[in-house]
Amino acid sequence: MYKTEGYWNVTPRIKRLSFPHRGKFQVDLQDGRSIMMPISAFPSLKRVPVKEREKWYLMGGGVTWDSCSEVIHIEQILGNYQNYAHETETLSQP
Repeated sequence: MYKTEGYWNVTPRIKRLSFPHRGKFQVDLQDGRSIMMPISAFPSLKRVPVKEREKWYLMGGGVTWDSCSEVIHIEQILGNYQNYAHETETLSQP
């Protein structure tokens, strides 16, 4: 899998989502990386009731919940739209 040092040619894909600490969530990627983030950075996730957060599912390149109208995409998690965008349109920054 790793022909060059690091993750230069690896397409990030979500494998698992968990909530190991209050106010945080963790995304495990298929390539072995894990990223922990504050729930507060994702207002749509913050609105998902705590009892429902473990009932996530994959949709496209992201995750969502039955009670959530948004999909949290991998580029939102990794924070670098230009490198991880799954669409070709440009994203305007606030």
